Amino acid sequence: MARIEDIRRFYARLMAANAGSPDPRLEEVFAEVPREAFLGPGPWRVIAGKGVVTTPSADPGHIYQNVLVALDTDKGINNGGPFLHAMWIGKLAPKPGEAVTHIGAGTGYYTALLARLVSPGGTVTALELDEDLAGLARKNLEDYANATVVHGDAVTAPLPPSDIVYVNAGVAAPPAAWLKALRPGGRMIFPWRPAERVPLAVMVTRTEKGFACDPFMRSWFIPCFGASVADLAAKIPTTGQAVRSRSIWLTSDRAPDRTATAILGDVWFSSKALGAKPGN
Repeated sequence: MARIEDIRRFYARLMAANAGSPDPRLEEVFAEVPREAFLGPGPWRVIAGKGVVTTPSADPGHIYQNVLVALDTDKGINNGGPFLHAMWIGKLAPKPGEAVTHIGAGTGYYTALLARLVSPGGTVTALELDEDLAGLARKNLEDYANATVVHGDAVTAPLPPSDIVYVNAGVAAPPAAWLKALRPGGRMIFPWRPAERVPLAVMVTRTEKGFACDPFMRSWFIPCFGASVADLAAKIPTTGQAVRSRSIWLTSDRAPDRTATAILGDVWFSSKALGAKPGN
């Protein structure tokens, strides 16, 4: 037991270092939440390149690395890379008392981390479209009283008012309802994939002036059912246009203008930062 605790502590230190977060609690929660409790019994199937490698035993030490662990190979669903999630969670900077909506919760590992970070006083609503995974997440999160698992479609179901929306499925654009669910000062991270050639992670922050947008890294997730395909009338950005996006607008609030880098249904992306003077 001492060995796995040491391994988990070192894993947590690596996660925190990769995230570059000033919040010491990030390392603490990665050390405290047992990843193996959310993966089912080992040995586990680890994604390696375009193939899968099975761990040599059910020793949980094998999965305390930056590896993707397969949850459903037929559907391409996995427990995503910890380095990426540590970076994203660190960037969102969850605080005690905040309300989080986790879209694409899988079996609940990253939901559990978020639940710890918003304690005390905060809540996590975890939405999972796959019924089997939702059932597993519900069971896995029984000890996390502030986490609620909902088997449902986040694209069609209303989201609760949220300080954080954490999206783990690729979208052509975030549905307008997701943006509206953000409270003032609220943050959302989502995998933006308006085209196969444009896989980006985007951070959105709701300010008094609107929705600020920061495409900050490359990212790839499985598609979000119902929100992953752009309509025929969409303006699809090149990678260069996408990375220059600095704000997101609802078309109902403001019509797209010459600064539009992408126009996708009810939302459009602009190269103009919020508050920038005309011409900037």
